[in-house]
Amino acid sequence: MQNAMRTRAIGNVQVSAIGLGAMPMSVAGHMPDEEQSIRTILAALDAGITLIDTADAYTPSHEEVGHNERLVAKALARWGGDTGSVLVATKGGHTRTPDGWDMDGSPSYLREACDRSLKALGVDSIGLYQHHRPDPKVPYEETIGALKELHDAGKIRMAGISNADPAQIRLAHDILGERLVSVQNEYSPRFRTSEPEIDVCEELGLAFLPWSPLGGIGRTGELRERNAAFTDIAQAHGVSPQQVCLAWELARSPVVIPIPGASRPETIVDSAGAAALELSAEELARLS
Repeated sequence: MQNAMRTRAIGNVQVSAIGLGAMPMSVAGHMPDEEQSIRTILAALDAGITLIDTADAYTPSHEEVGHNERLVAKALARWGGDTGSVLVATKGGHTRTPDGWDMDGSPSYLREACDRSLKALGVDSIGLYQHHRPDPKVPYEETIGALKELHDAGKIRMAGISNADPAQIRLAHDILGERLVSVQNEYSPRFRTSEPEIDVCEELGLAFLPWSPLGGIGRTGELRERNAAFTDIAQAHGVSPQQVCLAWELARSPVVIPIPGASRPETIVDSAGAAALELSAEELARLS
């Protein structure tokens, strides 16, 4: 059964203050078996999480593009709750090759990628479609123009951008207007250089979705090692340092919606608890 949780806005949609980053379930060498991944997504939904972030490029190999999207769709089909309350955010613009990752920000590729994501997710329109990363080979305004076309064609309901700097956020906002609802950049205690982007998002009324909010795959333990204050405050509240980290990010701005990655049910259920954790001004000052 779905639990009540604090919500925040992405465009005109209210979502849980903590989302689920599904990428770890499709990373070669780290991914669990499919059944554990589905249990993880179901546990997130049962904990009240209503935002799931995926991408077509989250795949263990270049031959399985859409792997993560198909996993999310399969879990949603098995959930007994109201799937209409869940916002699935996916991304296009990163490509996978036998040698690793590449980019293609051309409008023709984004149209192709969006159609492929629609099929993988099994939907007629994608709730939130995000451009994954600026492609230096393509003028940014051309890439963003493709998002506008996809929105106006009804293939996506809202548009977002990822890994963008303040100037790119403003350019995208100029082109997309109210169609643009979110920015997804890296942000965590170990990576704080997205502070200017958070400020621009707050100014423009855009949601800011921190990726790797706990430091990234295999790095969540660094919270204890890098900053003793996270551990001390966690002990005082009887929670994990990870919950303190996410609560600290939520306190940064009302537009921030962290999307911690998870591949185990216990991990995402713990992260969901951060939405109810209130840190004092003194505690926040210690973590700054």
